[in-house]
Amino acid sequence: MAPDPVRSGAHARGVPGSGGRDRTRPQVAAATALGLLALTGCGAADMTKQSSPYADARGARTVTLSVQSWVGAQADAAVARYLLEHELGYRVDTVQIDEIPAWDALSQGRVDAILEDWGHPEQERRYVEEKKTIAPGGELGVTGHIGWFVPTYFADAHPDVTDWKNLNAYAERLRTAESGGKGQLLDGSPSCVTNDKALVKNLRLDYQVVFSGSEAAQITQIKQFAEEKKPFLTYWYKPQWLFERVPMTEVKLSAYEEGCDADPEKVACAYPHTPLRKFLNARFAEGGGRAAAFLKNFRWTTRAQNEVALMIADRKLSPEEAAERWVRKNGPTWRAWLPK
Repeated sequence: MAPDPVRSGAHARGVPGSGGRDRTRPQVAAATALGLLALTGCGAADMTKQSSPYADARGARTVTLSVQSWVGAQADAAVARYLLEHELGYRVDTVQIDEIPAWDALSQGRVDAILEDWGHPEQERRYVEEKKTIAPGGELGVTGHIGWFVPTYFADAHPDVTDWKNLNAYAERLRTAESGGKGQLLDGSPSCVTNDKALVKNLRLDYQVVFSGSEAAQITQIKQFAEEKKPFLTYWYKPQWLFERVPMTEVKLSAYEEGCDADPEKVACAYPHTPLRKFLNARFAEGGGRAAAFLKNFRWTTRAQNEVALMIADRKLSPEEAAERWVRKNGPTWRAWLPK
């Protein structure tokens, strides 16, 4: 669910050395219903000029939400959309956009809000501080983190594998047909911006980064390994519902320190922990009425997000159905988000 070193400036999830990271990145695919969003991780069709008919509709009771392609972001949008429509009487459109293009679309008023940003200092500096076309919308309440993980059943049997300094001792056991004689580090889509290739090189690890092609394909591979009780090493991120189905333990990399990922070619440290934040188009933030106030108030927990994400991705409910079920059970939480 994403660092441009992937989310430290870049799930997660972007630009190298930015202190946050992108889990998805380059493209935009419009969808008028959340149910049409594909759970594919990084990458969508390149339609960066497409926008919703509701976007920047000043004076109208409409809202357009940017939705990243990982399921945690879809859970955010599903619940926000449900409440905007059913409690506040707005019409809501959603547009699937990868992380960097989403900032451009938000600045231009083609979307009204981003509900889950993993940290993009360069875009924040340009649009929030300099151009003032985007306004902060507060924290989402969820902290994102990208890392390397092994299945807990393997970590329990081999506790030393959770220290990166011991990974080479396990390279042969983690080798696959795709990793060319080296251990495999499983990643998702090649369009995700990660530090993994640089980390493997700079830490002198006998591993090959192998891309599964998408978040969905990566989940399928992880589930298959788990069913067969095989060892694996994978790039993954929190929050993510898959931990509920396949318990995984993080491999400790060198501790993250501010600026340690500033040079994407020399990075040798862990990914940061990133409080996820919301951003609104500046005109919408000022004149968006109760909808803007609601989105600023929208703040939930990792547990709540995972609950909705699990219903969407694992139980195959539509985003609207998942949101409705969560809303029915959590009245005291969401009522606090409604503007007075």
